[in-house]
Amino acid sequence: MSNCGVFKTRKKTYPVLVRNCTIGDGNPIVIQSMTNTNTEDVEATVKQIIELYSAGAEIVRITVNSPLSAKKVPEIRARLEDAGYDIPLVGDFHYTGHILLRNYPECAKALDKYRINPGNVGKGAKKSEHFSIICKIAKDLGKPIRIGVNIGSLDEELVKTKMDENARLHEPYSPEEVYDECMVISAIESIEEALKEGLSHNQIVVSCKSSSPLQLIRVHRKLSSLTMQPLHIGLTEAGSGYRGIVWSTTPLAILLSEGIGDTIRISLTPTSSSDRREEVYVAQEILQSLGLRSFSPQVISCPGCGRTANLLFQEIAEKVQDYVRTHIPEWKLKKYRGFENLKIAVMGCIVNGPGEARFANIALSLPGREEQPQCSVFINGVKKISLTGNPEEITTRFIELIEDYIRTHYST
Repeated sequence: MSNCGVFKTRKKTYPVLVRNCTIGDGNPIVIQSMTNTNTEDVEATVKQIIELYSAGAEIVRITVNSPLSAKKVPEIRARLEDAGYDIPLVGDFHYTGHILLRNYPECAKALDKYRINPGNVGKGAKKSEHFSIICKIAKDLGKPIRIGVNIGSLDEELVKTKMDENARLHEPYSPEEVYDECMVISAIESIEEALKEGLSHNQIVVSCKSSSPLQLIRVHRKLSSLTMQPLHIGLTEAGSGYRGIVWSTTPLAILLSEGIGDTIRISLTPTSSSDRREEVYVAQEILQSLGLRSFSPQVISCPGCGRTANLLFQEIAEKVQDYVRTHIPEWKLKKYRGFENLKIAVMGCIVNGPGEARFANIALSLPGREEQPQCSVFINGVKKISLTGNPEEITTRFIELIEDYIRTHYST
C-alpha cells in the first residue's frame, strides 16, 4: 500500500521470534494486549486471553507476580492448546521475576517471552544479580525478553545521580529531559548487560514507557538512533474513553510515520461499560488508518448536520460496524481473501453521499431534508438500486448486499 511519501522507511531492526510471531526486521507491526484478570484464576484468564487473541491481539501478556500465579501458567498454556489456540504468551515480571522463573521452571518453559523492568529487578549489586538470573534462564530455554523501562519505576540511584549531575551544570536541563536520559540509559545498559549474559540480539525487545505522549516521542526517537533492537511502543497509562484513545494515537502515529516501532500496545483504563478488547480494536484502527496493515472492512459514515433528516444513517452505520466486527472470524474461516480491504460508506444526505460512494466498494446514501425519500445503493461507484421501507428492512437489505459483495469478490 502506497503512503504517498509521507512515511519514512521502517527502521531496520533485528528479528525476534516470539513463538509463532516475529517482531522487527520489517515484519508487520505486531499488536499486543494484556489481561487484567488475576492470573491465579485460570478460567477467567484463559477466557480473556482467547477473547483478546480472537479480537486481533497477536501476543498476550499476563501478570506473574506470585508463586501461585507462576504455578498456574502451565495450566493456562495447556488449556489454550487443548482449545486449539497457539497464542504467544508473555510473562510480566516485577520485583520477583528472578525467583519465580528459577523456582517454577515449568512456568518459565510455558511462557514465550519474559518482560523485565530494570527499574525494579533489584537494587545495588542485587540488581545485576537478579537481572543475570533471568537472562540465563532465557538463554538456556531459548526465550526472548523485553527490557521494559518505565518512567514510574526508574532506578532511583540512576535518577539521583543524573539529577545531581544536572544540578551542577551552568545551564541545567529540565527535569523531563533528565528523565528522558535516564530511560534511554537504563534501556541501553540493560541491552548491553543482556548480551554479556549470552542472549543474542534476536532475543531482545526494548521499550521505554511514559504517560506523556511528547516524552514517548522524544525517548523513542533517541532510542531508535542508538539500537537496532525492535521497539515496543505505547503509553504506559493513557486514561479511559476518548482521552485514552487520542493520547495513545497521537505519539504512535508520529513515531510509526517516522519508521519507529515494531510492536504496539494501547493501554486503556477500563470503564464500567468498556470491553478489554477495545485496546486491540484501537491498535488495529491506528495501523489501518496509517495504511500499515489491514484488519477489517472500513465503515465510513458522515457525522450528520442540519441537512440530515433523521438518525437512520447513524443507526445503520452502527449496525453495519457491529455486523462487520462480529463476522470477521466467519469470513476468515471461509477464507475470503482480501475482504479486509473492503470499503463501506453510509452517508446521511446527497452532499457527500454520491461522492464518497465513488471511493467505496459498496455505499448507502440516505436522503436528507427535502430530498427524494429513497436510499441509493452504489456498488463500485455506480448506482445500482434504491432501498425503501422501514429502518430495519433497509438495514437488513443493505447488510445482505454487503454479504453478497464479499462472497462475489473475495471468495478464493
